[in-house]
Amino acid sequence: MDQRVSLVTLGVADIAAARAFYERLGWRASSASSADVVFFQAGGMAVGLYRFESLADDAGAVAARNGSAAVTLALNLGSPEAVDATLAEAEAAGADIVKPAEKVFWGGYSGYFRDPDGHYWEVAHNPGWILGTDGAVRLPQ
Repeated sequence: MDQRVSLVTLGVADIAAARAFYERLGWRASSASSADVVFFQAGGMAVGLYRFESLADDAGAVAARNGSAAVTLALNLGSPEAVDATLAEAEAAGADIVKPAEKVFWGGYSGYFRDPDGHYWEVAHNPGWILGTDGAVRLPQ
């Protein structure tokens, strides 16, 4: 199996409302989007928005909307100041700040927000990771 992730799909309650939230963050939907699913280019991968029930049906699973942090998404940035600015932008767009940014035990700086559908996003600066000009993370060998 290739060691990569191509798409992360988030189950959402309302496609239009979720799309509007991410667009308030400055994301631009792909022309591959429709009324039933929305895609955003996210560096070398994509993020999709799909109704909870449709996503569960597609996977043959029971729909669950528990808003847990069992899975988190992360955005790594080049500085602590960029982390603070991004968390402020997320809050202004309608996110809940669940953990304000702070220095963390692994030597970086991070905080968390929760989007309107309960998905947790970590916004972090890790001085030990290299960010490409396209925002792609390059892990130390």
